[in-house]
Amino acid sequence: MKIVGWMWQDSSCHVRVFRMSEEFESLAGQLLVAMPGMLDPNFARTVVLMIEHSQEGAVGLVLNRPSGADLLDHLPGWWSVAVLPKVVFVGGPVGEGGGIGLARGPGTVPMEGWPEVLGIKVIDLESEPERDSPLETRIFAGYSGWGPKQLESELSSNGWFVVDAQADDVFTEAPETLWEEVLRRAGGRYTWFATYPADPRMN
Repeated sequence: MKIVGWMWQDSSCHVRVFRMSEEFESLAGQLLVAMPGMLDPNFARTVVLMIEHSQEGAVGLVLNRPSGADLLDHLPGWWSVAVLPKVVFVGGPVGEGGGIGLARGPGTVPMEGWPEVLGIKVIDLESEPERDSPLETRIFAGYSGWGPKQLESELSSNGWFVVDAQADDVFTEAPETLWEEVLRRAGGRYTWFATYPADPRMN
């Protein structure tokens, strides 16, 4: 698995309940949606797309943390194919000095060693697209990582909902409402969680 280094200068959804068991089930291609009580500031009210998940650990990208870093200033070659908002997203607290890109569409140059999920590939940021490329891309600084059994422990402690992902979640133009949107899409009692205030004291 390689991370390119660069510095900043429609189907219905259902929720899966996770239970610890001896049989391993990969969550690659699923969403982790932080429960309202998540205390870790790196993940409070986040939606994480799982890229890899094995018994050796897991890797994901936070989809709803846009930064103030304009792509035009940092990776201008990718600005034209980036979906709105055209900024660097904070993919997680691990390796924040490195860039990771996700893309869909013809002409994608995938990063060796990374799996494809939802028809979306992890891309090689050193291979810039052509000016008229039909790609849709999103660029992240850092990623979210878990060691062996770490994610399973968080799931069994009710830290996350596990929700079916849609490719459009990655490329949403409204990342600030993705957490609520995904929970509403899940339906049932999860619709109630979507209305949970960020600060319960303000309710």
